[in-house]
Amino acid sequence: MENDRESKDYVLQMAKAEDVKFIRLWFTDILGSLKTINITVEELPEALDDGIGFDGAAIQGFARLDESDMIAMPDPTTFVILPWRPQEKRVARMICDILLPDGRPFEGDPRYVLRRNLERAARLGYTFYVGPEVEFFYFESAESPVPLDKGGYFDLTPLDEATDLRRETVLALEEMGIEVEHSHHEGAPSQHEIDLHYTDALTMADNTMTFRLVVKEVALKQGVYATFMPKPLADMNGSGMHINQSLFRGETNAFFGPDDEHHLSAIAKGYVAGLLRHAREITLVANQWVNSYKRLVSGTGPLGFEAPVYVSWATRNRSDLIRVPEYRRGKEESMRIEYRAPDPACNPYLAFAAMLGGGLEGIEKEYPCPDPMQENVLAMSEEEKRARGIAHLPGSLWEAIEVAEGSDLLRRCLGDHVLESLITNKKLEWRDYRRQVTDYEIRRYLPML
Repeated sequence: MENDRESKDYVLQMAKAEDVKFIRLWFTDILGSLKTINITVEELPEALDDGIGFDGAAIQGFARLDESDMIAMPDPTTFVILPWRPQEKRVARMICDILLPDGRPFEGDPRYVLRRNLERAARLGYTFYVGPEVEFFYFESAESPVPLDKGGYFDLTPLDEATDLRRETVLALEEMGIEVEHSHHEGAPSQHEIDLHYTDALTMADNTMTFRLVVKEVALKQGVYATFMPKPLADMNGSGMHINQSLFRGETNAFFGPDDEHHLSAIAKGYVAGLLRHAREITLVANQWVNSYKRLVSGTGPLGFEAPVYVSWATRNRSDLIRVPEYRRGKEESMRIEYRAPDPACNPYLAFAAMLGGGLEGIEKEYPCPDPMQENVLAMSEEEKRARGIAHLPGSLWEAIEVAEGSDLLRRCLGDHVLESLITNKKLEWRDYRRQVTDYEIRRYLPML
């Protein structure tokens, strides 16, 4: 309680020192949309102590009408100034946990879902670290996907017209305390990637939500539109969010195995085996939109569109669902696995929780880890893949829904409330999608039928 009081006092002192007038209280709905309640600095002391009440029935997947009273309780450790807002009478933000009126955590809060799974890992002695590589597009507007450039991987000006946008974004993120490792032009025209520095999963989920807003705010200031839509251009790569992850015991990376051929510990292999076994179940959480499955298809060329389609792992190949980056001597702390299916439009709290849950299942139940792929899975025939026991990720939102509905793992990781709310919402999305007549159908069928 003493530390909590110190954190609250620190927030009040910082608000005064930085001339803060407004505070945005952020929280996230089950679909990963950022919500906010705005207060003035005069209301800040009461908000820190008692939270701010709101109608949960108005938030996607939160509550029914008869249980709608909720409290947004600010986490004082997340207080930060928004650098793109005015420098006088400044604006800050804090991320909130959602509570019931009696003070209990609300089971439908995605941040609480992740907390529960992190507590499970902590009971086993682990801290979960993640580092996402987030891809996105800049377009001229939100009305149509018109690229700003014709660049490709790592291109610089004049092809990469968004270099300054990325620079401003990185500077804004670092001003907010969010460390960035790399940024560069990606493979498709006007596609970009920014990699966030490894940290604990709860902080990273908060950072990912902040990142998405910062990217959009910086773009809007320059008159362009940034999107995390997984597949906006039909014949180009889609946007992924490859998630590097590892478990630590104190300061020691539990994934490092000095005597293993691939430098993976038994814990790491169990984690990989768990992710592979439950990959089809957690796809709905990692890839939650109809459009997500336009990215998860095989394309032409040796790597297709570079999105993983088959459930396999490898140390070198980039066509596999899980890639283990090669070990560099003396860098035991950087040993990690890279899960390549998620896209940047997922809910990071739920995605991190589901991946951790699958990995821990593999460790606790000692799932056997298959051998890594040495060949390109995309070049194999269907018969070869079946003979090797290589499964296919769900090919549509509906298939992902069906798999998730029967998943005991997701029910344990997400809880009944979140899983059932998510499935209900996704069924409505699929129903609406099935009724649409697309431009493709008009062009292909109208002239001939």
